[in-house]
Amino acid sequence: MGRPAQGCATGPCPRRRDELRAPALLILGLNAFHADAAACLVRDGRLIAAAEEERFRRIKHWAGFPGEAVRWCLADAGVSLADVDHVAINQDNRANLLRRAGYLIRSRPRLSLIAERLTMRRQRMSIAEHLEKALPGQRFSGRTHAVEHHLAHLASAFLVSPFEDAVAVSVDGFGDFASAAWGVGSGAAI
Repeated sequence: MGRPAQGCATGPCPRRRDELRAPALLILGLNAFHADAAACLVRDGRLIAAAEEERFRRIKHWAGFPGEAVRWCLADAGVSLADVDHVAINQDNRANLLRRAGYLIRSRPRLSLIAERLTMRRQRMSIAEHLEKALPGQRFSGRTHAVEHHLAHLASAFLVSPFEDAVAVSVDGFGDFASAAWGVGSGAAI
């Protein structure tokens, strides 16, 4: 009988190389509270599920929280909300603050518009609550990350692509007070 490998005294020793790897990193990506709400699930940098909420609600360009899309992605991957390590939402309230302030000073928008934006901001701040409401009995204990709108577009295209290096471009109607962005992706960075 041979000696146990170092570190095996506390439990079973891994027999295969892939058993030595760290547990999978599971990220839930959300496009929420504006047109074309959707969800995707990425495991260790590989896209494993994605769905647009309009497919379940049968309303084109549905805007709101993509609860049904989240439910489908988790079921398709065979995981629960408790397995999710991180949630990324494609809007960052802190992005382009100076441009936003300049707009408020120059245009003096209606108070109802400002109130609507503040309501939307509060909705985005309670993503864990939205998840738990959409998936009763499940708990989310991971971290939530607000990602600038166009950076989210760039990341969703580059980070799950087969390319080690690439240029990524986002041209969109409007998101986080910008309408376009570009970046150079290399490895896991943009």
